[in-house]
Amino acid sequence: MAEIQPVRGWRYNPELSAHIDDYVSPLFDVVSAKQREALYRNELNSIHLSVPRGDDPAGAALQRLTTWQETGVLRQDEMPGIYVYYQYFRLPGSSREYCRRGFMCHIRAYDWAENVVLRHENTLPAAVNDRAELLARTQFQTSATHGLYRDDDFELERYLDEAIADPLYQTEEDYQGARDVLAVIQDARLIRRFQQVLAQRQVILADGHHRYEGSLAYRQARMAAEPHNTGQEPWHFHLMYLTNSAADDLRILPTHRLLLELPGALADAEFLTRLEPYFTVVPKDDAYDLPELIAGKPWAFGLYLNGQAYKLRLKPEVHQQLAWDTTAEVKALDLTVLHFFVLEKALGIVGPDAQRTWPGVAYVRNFSECLSRVDRQEARAALIVNEVTMEEVERVCHSGAVMPPKSTFFYPKTIGGFLFTSIRDDEHHHAFYAPHLAFSTGL
Repeated sequence: MAEIQPVRGWRYNPELSAHIDDYVSPLFDVVSAKQREALYRNELNSIHLSVPRGDDPAGAALQRLTTWQETGVLRQDEMPGIYVYYQYFRLPGSSREYCRRGFMCHIRAYDWAENVVLRHENTLPAAVNDRAELLARTQFQTSATHGLYRDDDFELERYLDEAIADPLYQTEEDYQGARDVLAVIQDARLIRRFQQVLAQRQVILADGHHRYEGSLAYRQARMAAEPHNTGQEPWHFHLMYLTNSAADDLRILPTHRLLLELPGALADAEFLTRLEPYFTVVPKDDAYDLPELIAGKPWAFGLYLNGQAYKLRLKPEVHQQLAWDTTAEVKALDLTVLHFFVLEKALGIVGPDAQRTWPGVAYVRNFSECLSRVDRQEARAALIVNEVTMEEVERVCHSGAVMPPKSTFFYPKTIGGFLFTSIRDDEHHHAFYAPHLAFSTGL
């Protein structure tokens, strides 16, 4: 199954690493415009490599990277390793501190058809092309995508816990309120065990589909240009943060749907009338009760429309009308029900492709923001949803299908700039990277 390799990480030099909070950045697809401008003002912040700007962004990133490497801003570790990455965080309204345990390494950039790395959502070609061009020019990976493997025995966690007791550095608090801690495992025996465990597993791509497909596109281009490659060149691999999907510290937050418009200037009363053949529609006094009212109930949603809250519950007998050509696992999802019976049947936005490109819907994670935007008349209505479970993600991925857009928001996000890796041709010259050299001696 999944082939992983240790990496010689590139990191900020020790003086800068002591203030690592100043140099990390959110991922390219979640950084807000306001955050971006603030980060650009720091000439050494990692955003200059991950989200470069200018007439030739990729060229600007390469020039800056070269300067940082030549002047010692970034330094490469002498020995390859697997980098342990823990994120400590709390959820709103909870006093519990969670800790998501994982590790960063290189994983072979498998094509989707190989059924080793599994996706759960589709990508936008423009975003993939942007990531592929940046990777081709710099041959440098600035942030790890997030992958999930399942190990109910939790074998690797004890090695991770031992390593994290001696961290390389940590943030005080990143942009999302998490504390990020980095350590490294360089023991060849342990690394070999990590490889053996992952060799028996498939990996579900939780976050970073565009960056992963960018690596796929680059690998395919290099293979076409170099048909006699060995298969072990660094450009075959991709930087990934791997976590155990069996852990209870893996959190998926809901992403609500904000209807910016109702097609055809649909009146509120008519919208409700169109919902009634499919849903039980019950008015509620307090919109802030909606998350609790729908929690744990399948095919249940909150609706906030013109200052009035409603609980929606699909009538079970109408579910068989869900006619999209997809798997039973996808049809069972709350969000599939919402997109089919609300967006398609009630609003007339027919089919997943049309819905993906319809400008009348926005995806908002903050519940209070949904209500306030409707109150400010920035949107016509808010549809409040439950979170997707990890079991649902696994079932859908193993069925070979994908979820509706913005189905999952794995929290917290990994951060950019915590660890960099290179896929230049000279990266594989270290003997540790060659399995037949590294482990045939019984290390």
